[in-house]
Amino acid sequence: MEASSSSSSSSSSYIAPLFLFLLQLLFFAAPMECAETHYHNFIVQETAVNRLCKSHNIITVNGQFPGPTISARNGDSLVIRVTNRARYNITIHWHGIRQMRTPWADGPEYVTQCPIRPGGTYTYRFTLENQEGTLWWHAHSKWLRATVYGALIIFPKSSSSFPFSTPKIDVPIILGEWWNRNIVDVMRQAMFTGAAPNVSDAYTINGQPGDLYPCSSQSTVRIPVSQGDTVLLRVINAALNQQLFFSVANHKLTVVGADAAYNKPFATNVIMVGPGQTTNVLLTADQPPARYYIAARAYASAQNAPFDNTTTTAVLEYRTSAGGQSTSSRPVMPQLPAFNDTATVTAFTGKFRGLPSVAKVPTKVDENLFFTVGLGFVNCTPGPRCQGPNNTRFAASMNNVSMVLPTKTSLLQAYYQNTPGVFTTDFPPVPPVVFDYTGNVSRGLWQPKFGTKLYKLKFGSNVQIVLQDTAIFSTEDHPIHLHGYHFFVVGQGFGNFNAKSDPSKFNLVDPPVRNTIDVPVGGWAVIRFVADNPGVWLFHCHIDAHLAWGLGMSFIVENGNGKSQSVEPPPADLPQC
Repeated sequence: MEASSSSSSSSSSYIAPLFLFLLQLLFFAAPMECAETHYHNFIVQETAVNRLCKSHNIITVNGQFPGPTISARNGDSLVIRVTNRARYNITIHWHGIRQMRTPWADGPEYVTQCPIRPGGTYTYRFTLENQEGTLWWHAHSKWLRATVYGALIIFPKSSSSFPFSTPKIDVPIILGEWWNRNIVDVMRQAMFTGAAPNVSDAYTINGQPGDLYPCSSQSTVRIPVSQGDTVLLRVINAALNQQLFFSVANHKLTVVGADAAYNKPFATNVIMVGPGQTTNVLLTADQPPARYYIAARAYASAQNAPFDNTTTTAVLEYRTSAGGQSTSSRPVMPQLPAFNDTATVTAFTGKFRGLPSVAKVPTKVDENLFFTVGLGFVNCTPGPRCQGPNNTRFAASMNNVSMVLPTKTSLLQAYYQNTPGVFTTDFPPVPPVVFDYTGNVSRGLWQPKFGTKLYKLKFGSNVQIVLQDTAIFSTEDHPIHLHGYHFFVVGQGFGNFNAKSDPSKFNLVDPPVRNTIDVPVGGWAVIRFVADNPGVWLFHCHIDAHLAWGLGMSFIVENGNGKSQSVEPPPADLPQC
């Protein structure tokens, strides 16, 4: 602030300094909220890991499996320099981070960036804006996220707190899948044959299968607690292809958040977490001192589809009064639901209610979209490349379009640079053919069309999407993830969505907020969001086999007015194809 150059009175020379002095007093007296910038170096490399009595090389970050946990506060910025020393191309996706105006940092290969080649480096830069809770990061190239993943924890600002009592113990619990083979070879075999991929050999908790598997008893994850401790478990499903039930023996779980959004707390004995989803649960160590299994196993909703029918475990271990660990011979096992217990899943998801917040669910809809999701088949000549059902190849689609990604550039680069011939903007807003989605589907509708089709949304438009499961191969629970956004889940149900009667059941008062929604097996889910983040955003099934078969599409959200509503320019080190 400058003093006036015209000193018309002797008092004017005192006014400006006095004003600055008072301003400084106000500045230093006010509570400060200092955002930080956190710097991380990620080295992607091959690491020898021993599981299930076998050792083989896997792709890791910094030699860790799971990779390093990133912790920050709401409002902080992250700068992560990723160096690729592995033999495969790779990208990193920051799952659930909104990436406001920074889609270049989102990570899905050939959508927002070309992959980081072996020997290459790319620095992801973004700010955490109005998000708190548990998210995660993972590879978004081929199936490398089978081993390349880690927790991303966003704490409240230093001047704020949790909407519940601060827990004594705070632990990320990352559920995963393990193969005794190179995961890229598993993927290549599935893509060559057209058949379903080989199922995993084990599930894992924080990288360890647990003592129900061979050679795993010594490395089982253990969480020590004392009587009366409150424990926050941040449960992340990093599994490649499988929804998972999760429970802790003899302990009630209180669900307090999901996908980095708080919810109205509710109690349950078991939770179901779809691939890509996170769920925060509180438990109180109020049981007799002993050892209790923390366990997870499959929720497999597709009929006659193979799955890994094993159980991974960790141990909640009470300290004794003498300060040591409880030495009971074997931990107590929780009662986990049957693998096909959809009733338990429905009861669990039906309990979610959102907390009041500044963001309100849109009541006016500008874009009313209807997307069918599910599997299909490609007819082909019997042979080694046609080993799907009845000599076909598996495919997957939304609205009968099986997604094909470019290989010479990314969708975001092509859009930003006006590169012609890379994509079209005619993704169908409704199914091209109306049919009995969850009934007997005509064979003529089994084979999708292949294409790179995007759908444009105007900045600020209110969007509703009906996600409808289909029964071409089998009805199935599909975890659908929207990049760059979180959304309100306003309704779910079974059968075919009825546009006349089902909207009357929508929850527009306190719907839960998610970034990944499990579309009920043989049913539908309706989500709403405001298109307030410009860029190109992938919308896809988080079962990686389904994504590889084409179960996805992308939105273009156009720039709004001015710099604050526009995509930032691409960084100088953005990888080139």
